[in-house]
Amino acid sequence: MSYIPRLKEEYRERISASLKEEFGYSNVMEIPKLQKIVLSRGVGAAVADKKLIDYAVEELTAITGQKAVATLSKKDVASFKLRKGMPIGAKVTLRGERMYEFLDRLVTVALPRVRDFQGIKADGFDGRGNYNLGITEQIIFPEINIDKVNKIAGMDIAFVTSANTDKEAKSLLAELGLPFKKN
Repeated sequence: MSYIPRLKEEYRERISASLKEEFGYSNVMEIPKLQKIVLSRGVGAAVADKKLIDYAVEELTAITGQKAVATLSKKDVASFKLRKGMPIGAKVTLRGERMYEFLDRLVTVALPRVRDFQGIKADGFDGRGNYNLGITEQIIFPEINIDKVNKIAGMDIAFVTSANTDKEAKSLLAELGLPFKKN
């Protein structure tokens, strides 16, 4: 018997059935699933100081439990003193067990630690069933030691689903526990 994350188990047993009932899917394969979660962080000051990329990669690795990679610039921008191929950010893509574990920690531990938290905005959908969320401070994650943080920075979190519409995706993410603001 291997370990199965709590949210994955809940998706299999309860969430998929409630989505099937809500949207009237005739086939089990039509039910939307969470495919991946991508955490990314731009480090604009990395043009001057290369160590900042290492800090960003370290922090994303600590938060997710999976090795992050540096992202490279695609073209030259003279006004930013940027050359093609220079590292300017960090990202990590989570799938499978790690994705569900991260989502569980995000919903139960990290988001409640945000100051004056009222819920997350429901307008981050892209029209194709994917949701984007911006976090302003990385210190909401318990894995980050506040004493070792050299600069408070935010990050973007993208939830990629197999849903065809934003309504289906919002219903899936709400069932998985994302606390959307009430309109």
